[in-house]
Amino acid sequence: LQISGYLNLLANTIDNFTHGLAVAASFLVSRKVGFLTTVAILLHEIPHEVGDFAILLRAGFDRWSAAKMQLSTALGGILGACFAICAQSPKGAGETVAWILPFTSGGFLYIALVNVVPDLLEEKNPWNSLQQILLLCTGIIVMVLLALT
Repeated sequence: LQISGYLNLLANTIDNFTHGLAVAASFLVSRKVGFLTTVAILLHEIPHEVGDFAILLRAGFDRWSAAKMQLSTALGGILGACFAICAQSPKGAGETVAWILPFTSGGFLYIALVNVVPDLLEEKNPWNSLQQILLLCTGIIVMVLLALT
């Protein structure tokens, strides 16, 4: 088995931990924010997990081992949610959410932009770059509209 498979599992566990933090902290804010965060993370996770599964297969894992390992990384999400709940301040959820949500949001934005911006800069076709920037802006507008409702 190649080391890339194990590195991917470690990264996926850390990613799932931050997702668990975000979901639990969002539900501490309100049910609406919690459900919106959960749906957003689920939409992100479906293609992400399929890609990670393919990476594990390419690294030499058989299908059953790759599936078990992928499932084991989900425990990182449960640990993240438990951490967010246990970190809740006796003064209320506000103090917990005051650091967890900005931490996880900033991490998600950083990862997304680190993956997107270099591709945009290397794109030779200006029309493709414009489409990607428009879709990025559309995503931001959707988030703002959801926050206002």
